[in-house]
Amino acid sequence: MVKKKHNVAVLEKCPTGIKGLDEITKGGLPRGRPTLICGSAGSGKTLFAVEFLMRGAMDYGEPGVFMTFEETPEDLAKNFISLGFDLNDMTSRGLIAMDHVKIERNEIEETGEYDLEGLFIRLGNAIDSIGAKRVVLDTIEALFAGLSNAAIIRAELRRLFHWLKDRGMTAIVTGESGDRMLTRYGLEEYVADCVILLDFRIVEQISTRRLRIIKYRGSSHGSDEYPFLIDESGLSILPITSLGLDYPVSSARISTGIPKLDTMLGGGKGFYQGSTILVSGTAGTGKTSLAATFAVAACERGERCLYFAFEESPSQIIRNMGSIGMDLTRWVKKGLLRFHAARPSLYGLEMHLLTFHKMIEGFKPQVFIVDPISNLNAAGTAAEVKSILTRLVDYLKMKNISTFLTDLTHFTGRIEHTSEEISSLIDTWLLLRDIELNGERNRGLYILKSRGMAHSNQIQEFLLTNQGIGLIDIYTGSGEVLTGSARATQEAGEKASELVRGHEVDRRLREQERKRNALETKIAALRAEFEVETEEVHLMAEEEQTRQAVHAEDRLDMAHLRRGKPSTSTAKGPEKKR
Repeated sequence: MVKKKHNVAVLEKCPTGIKGLDEITKGGLPRGRPTLICGSAGSGKTLFAVEFLMRGAMDYGEPGVFMTFEETPEDLAKNFISLGFDLNDMTSRGLIAMDHVKIERNEIEETGEYDLEGLFIRLGNAIDSIGAKRVVLDTIEALFAGLSNAAIIRAELRRLFHWLKDRGMTAIVTGESGDRMLTRYGLEEYVADCVILLDFRIVEQISTRRLRIIKYRGSSHGSDEYPFLIDESGLSILPITSLGLDYPVSSARISTGIPKLDTMLGGGKGFYQGSTILVSGTAGTGKTSLAATFAVAACERGERCLYFAFEESPSQIIRNMGSIGMDLTRWVKKGLLRFHAARPSLYGLEMHLLTFHKMIEGFKPQVFIVDPISNLNAAGTAAEVKSILTRLVDYLKMKNISTFLTDLTHFTGRIEHTSEEISSLIDTWLLLRDIELNGERNRGLYILKSRGMAHSNQIQEFLLTNQGIGLIDIYTGSGEVLTGSARATQEAGEKASELVRGHEVDRRLREQERKRNALETKIAALRAEFEVETEEVHLMAEEEQTRQAVHAEDRLDMAHLRRGKPSTSTAKGPEKKR
């Protein structure tokens, strides 16, 4: 069915409801046309077809017919109830019609007159009974079991596909993979309007399911191989194309959970929200402890944290973090912290990426932790791991999820290097390193880079204590770097020297005070002596003045007597008498 849009013919799509498939096909399968789903045994063809019918009936109001040539409806209902698909309920409600056509090979004769007319009548009745819009035929090879006449097979296949198209049915026909062809007969892929190949492969004992759209007439589509997951909710398909570099960024800051580390990052506010943080270091340097601290800080802010562990079980992480004062159980019970633990070798890299996406979509965390990413190297090459992590980081940035990754480095390599070659994806890179000195091994932390903010260039000693993680300045005095007990001894020695110097200063100050007091006492005594002497001098001066005055008067009297005049004392006498 083709619709015209702005005078341009546009193929109408039928949404499948299968996670990721409608994105890859840019809308779904071609409406009113047949689609071939081919693949080897166990690749997921029947599940694909059942989910296509169930989603159509439940989500889009389009009833469907499932015609099977191998399994009975009863067996199918039992098989798919574990995935949440209740075929019996849908059948009783008239949304799905099930029909089992049993074909015995020994009953088929190659007379040159073999045709599918009876099938068309039976299928047509099933379609009309519920007003079906979707049809599934599973699997096509059973119709021609025992036939070797290629001309008959090809003619009837063409008739079948044209009949479905004439009825306007959006159909899925499943087929088994051939040796050198997509299907056993090699014709279905040429007749069908859309061909999808499902592949179930095992490489180095790791299994991966992949989907590829071989062709899609009248529509553009994704042409890559896409991993898909089969779990309790059905199929989930993950596009592998990058989400691009147009994701939003935030200027908001979130705490690292360590006040001193927040201070080392510009402004003392921690990481940018939605950024990607990498902590790398050798074994035993404290990477998991740092990740758990970040998780606790997120939970304390009321944010959800999803923690993927590839080395330890959740219970072991919870126990170990309890030794440094962190109660992770509290946050798990509150529903803010969720663990997912699995060995990287459990399945392929694409399946890990799909699992990441599925759990993120389900839990909707604000913080996402993978501990450690280096274990993914066991499931693929460095280039494959980089591709997976690039797509994961792009996806997380699009959702503004703060991402915390740990990476195990080895003693033989440079610590400023990641085997996954993802340093260009990282916004903030913290390095934990061993510092060996005086027969003692201690830990150090420094910030290799932190985009968009000023940050400290100092190495801090990294301590794991009963109260959590602590950071303290490394001793760098006297031209040497000291940590641990050497630093403590040096600091104790310096404190003792400072104490001695303090006592000496106090003694000198007291001695100076005594000297000052003695000097002041001496000065006071001299001043008193000086004042006494001054008073005596003043008395002597007064006496001298008096003596000189008397002496002058006596001389004057003598002078008067010589001249026959009365003395000054006589002259004054009569006057006094008068």
